Amino acid sequence: MNIIRKVRQLLKRAFEKIQNERFKKNLLQAVPFWIASLITGLLAVLYARLFAFAEHGTAYIIKHYAWLLFIVTPLCFVLAWWVVVRFAKFGRGSGIPQVMASIELATTKDDAKVGKLLSLRIIIVKAFSSLVLVLGGGAIGREGPTIQIAGSVFRKVNMLLPKWWPKISKRNMIMTGAAAGLSAAFNTPLGGIVFAVEELTKTHISYFKTALFTAIIIAGLTAQALLGPYLYLGYPLINNLSSYIFFAVIGVAIIAGLLGSGMAKMMLALLKWKSKFKFRYQHILYLIICALIIATIAYFFDDRILGSGKNLMEKTLFTSDKYSSWYVPGLRIAGPLLSFTTGAAGGVFAPSLSAGASVGSFMAGWMHLSDTNSNLLILAGMVGFLTGVTRTPFTSAILVLEMTDRHNVIMHLMVAGMVANLVSLLIDRHSLYDHMKKQYLQEVKEEDVIAVAPVQKE
Repeated sequence: MNIIRKVRQLLKRAFEKIQNERFKKNLLQAVPFWIASLITGLLAVLYARLFAFAEHGTAYIIKHYAWLLFIVTPLCFVLAWWVVVRFAKFGRGSGIPQVMASIELATTKDDAKVGKLLSLRIIIVKAFSSLVLVLGGGAIGREGPTIQIAGSVFRKVNMLLPKWWPKISKRNMIMTGAAAGLSAAFNTPLGGIVFAVEELTKTHISYFKTALFTAIIIAGLTAQALLGPYLYLGYPLINNLSSYIFFAVIGVAIIAGLLGSGMAKMMLALLKWKSKFKFRYQHILYLIICALIIATIAYFFDDRILGSGKNLMEKTLFTSDKYSSWYVPGLRIAGPLLSFTTGAAGGVFAPSLSAGASVGSFMAGWMHLSDTNSNLLILAGMVGFLTGVTRTPFTSAILVLEMTDRHNVIMHLMVAGMVANLVSLLIDRHSLYDHMKKQYLQEVKEEDVIAVAPVQKE
């Protein structure tokens, strides 16, 4: 009996030791995610405030010295582009395709390639270029850049871990960073989770769900602690909906999905055409032309072509001025088209949402709907247009849901996303991000070939 008792005690101690070791390992693996999430939340808040300040600067110029747009806009466009070309060429554009490419390259042998897409230099250049561009009236968003910034933060924290620290998957670290970045940018934790699953990962979520959830929560709570428990848009009234509104939602989703995927297709065509430029002056000339087109439209016609379009969303959702004119969707497509293709930093999330809102607003006016029915079509347009660009129907629906806290229309938004996703296939089988991810992967590999070519020759 004594032998049996001793064996039991030994087994108990061994089990407790194993449990303690496992707990210690899990804790050590979680700490880097927590630290990176806290930093991401702080940077997201700082970036959001600077972005809002830049947009207010544009609004001040329009109100008091509108003629300055013909000077400020070209200068800002050229400066925003030059900073990227000079200091970090992979800091251009949205940032989401770069993160997707980094996830694909996140192996030991390709770590140097990932460093070109995610780094401290990228953080600085990304923020500065996008802020300058939006100050000049560029129709861009901060959400895509925030995601690349967050991915860079998570990668850097992982790199700084000592050699004795339990190993953490680089791929999971970057994916979690991107999801935390979206959560902090929009204050949409569920959107961050769905985005990671739907857009970023091919790995089953069970392998890193704890790290993913905690990182998103910490980044979101950090942003809320500084900005308050805000909603990105607010609480639009959506009640007493008509029984036929589902058909209107489907109609708006079809149009918004086609327009969103069409805008993405035009962006890719312009970028492909620009890639043939052989001289720097050609790029500068293109930037000046884009800037002058935007400034001319804003000065003589309608300034809703400028900025991220958040003001347009708030105006249509929360005022009695529900109905947009027929040309407003065209403005909200032209603005991002001319801004995104400059080669400066800037995202398409918020501009896509505002373009979709203008589509829903115009359709609501065309059908003479009530205010609450109009609000639903505006939200459906936002989901549909964003889905057309990103091909992430569930992410788009959850983001809009969390921005407005209107859970009673979740089915309407899901339907809008799925319908838009289906019709987008008529324009292109792949999203804007998929196409650009392939481009970044090719560019990174070509740079490596050029770098090693002289060595191989010797």
